[in-house]
Amino acid sequence: MKDFVHLHVHSEYSLLDGSARIDELAEQASKLGMNALALTDHGVMYGV
Repeated sequence: MKDFVHLHVHSEYSLLDGSARIDELAEQASKLGMNALALTDHGVMYGV
């Protein structure tokens, strides 16, 4: 799965739309052998 990248991912910073923590997203992507992960939060820039 290393060439696959989810292009629509919301973290806990997309209020009312996501609940995943960025560190947990990165850890899970790594466990799955993914070498990239898009973060598409909206409305705020807190996660940057």
